[in-house]
Amino acid sequence: MSIDASFFALVGLILFFVLLAFVGVHTSIGKALDKRSESIAKDLDDAKRLREEAAALLADYQKRAQEAEAEAQTIVEKARREAAALADEAKVQMEDYVTRRTKMAEDKITQAEHQALQEVKALSADVAIAAAEKILAAKLKGTAGADLVASSIADVKNRLN
Repeated sequence: MSIDASFFALVGLILFFVLLAFVGVHTSIGKALDKRSESIAKDLDDAKRLREEAAALLADYQKRAQEAEAEAQTIVEKARREAAALADEAKVQMEDYVTRRTKMAEDKITQAEHQALQEVKALSADVAIAAAEKILAAKLKGTAGADLVASSIADVKNRLN
């Protein structure tokens, strides 16, 4: 057999593998791979833990959002009820105000009518007195008028005493 370069390459490769086995490179590579495997497992565990924490936080935030939405709905409903109550109260107050103002206007109208009636009566009495005075003055000239005045004065004195 002839020794050529391929043979020397094969012998060199075998010696290289023996040297690597003798130095313990395979154990170092195994340890490095084990460390890398442990690091990846640790990273996966951390990622899993972080994912669970994120899921818990998400659930917590969703729960808080639902509670906040429910509270907001409660506040809105309460505000609507209060607004309706205030509107009803304002309506009642307005109706009461209108009723009172109407009553006051009616009272003023009644009072004005009464006052106008009194003024008409007073004016009628003044006109009647003036007319009676003119008629009596025309009919009772002279001694008949004097006698009537004297008897009226005596009648008034008797009634006052």
